Amino acid sequence: MEIKHKSHFQHTSNPKSFGFMPDGKEIFVFELTNKNKMKVEITNYGATVTSIKVPVQENLVDVVLGFDSLQLYLESYSLPSAPYFGTTVGRYAGRIQNGTFTLNDKTYQLAKNNNGNSLHGGSNGFGRKEWTVTNQTSGENPSITFTLISADGDENYPGELKVDLTYILTEENELKLEYKAVSTEDTIINLTHHSYFNLDGHEGNVLDQKVFVDSEKILETDPNNIPTGKFIDLHHHKFDFRTPQNCPESIDNSFAIAKTENAVATLFSSKNNLKMNVYTDQPSVHIYVGGNCFDVLKGKNDTVYHKTSGICFETQNFPDAPNQEHFPNAVLKKGEIYSQNTIYKFENIS
Repeated sequence: MEIKHKSHFQHTSNPKSFGFMPDGKEIFVFELTNKNKMKVEITNYGATVTSIKVPVQENLVDVVLGFDSLQLYLESYSLPSAPYFGTTVGRYAGRIQNGTFTLNDKTYQLAKNNNGNSLHGGSNGFGRKEWTVTNQTSGENPSITFTLISADGDENYPGELKVDLTYILTEENELKLEYKAVSTEDTIINLTHHSYFNLDGHEGNVLDQKVFVDSEKILETDPNNIPTGKFIDLHHHKFDFRTPQNCPESIDNSFAIAKTENAVATLFSSKNNLKMNVYTDQPSVHIYVGGNCFDVLKGKNDTVYHKTSGICFETQNFPDAPNQEHFPNAVLKKGEIYSQNTIYKFENIS
């Protein structure tokens, strides 16, 4: 099987320069705007969302964390804990124990970039790569498609993998993410989006915002946050968000969710009367509160980000699924199509 490589799409809009990669390639930021004046900015570095500005009363509130320049995104991977602001995570989101998995009787050793385990695709995951814009539409429900070709052996994953990620901004203030991928060989895959949301704006904290997660159980994990293969019932548990409660100061857990057309999670700000609903076809949403830049880097508008600056809703397969037979399938067969769909919908509650 041979993957056809798309040439660069000659889009009609004028993207803004965002800086230059170490190899000299220029990186750009692209903007989607709907009739409600909601704006989403995305860069082809990591197919990363840098800004989501939502209309609240007569103002636009930027509800995600990020940086003002490409250089700061590059430098963020040298922090004690990289934040992955707004990035597309792959080839495998979450942790893989000991950085190893076996596929078709062959064991693969991945980079150990997190306490002896592999995290978010390894040392040079999809969030650190230059993507190519291969399609763009304007008018109602504007969209942009980013494409990445991950070579066979990239971070020691088998198969050349072609990923298409389309962002669609609907007239209902939804940001839709549609992922498609195909590989030349059997491989493993788990893609997710890693924005840190703060419905009050990216300058404060999320501790007064209410979280709902439609889940009865979370994955049990060991001290290195590797799944044990067991589940924890959330009845009488502090992370039972079936009754909305304030964002916790610290959380880094995968919630098992059933397939549903309803929102699997929500975030609500009583300050702005703004609500975000999360929809997905994935079996898990990983919730993480963070954003700390350790007083080393400044966020957008010279904002100092800290450990409760934002909350992530990472819709995905289970971490370490390739090493747990009873977890959902993480193998993408040669020539088959991987599909993942997630929606973040914003609405003003009167």
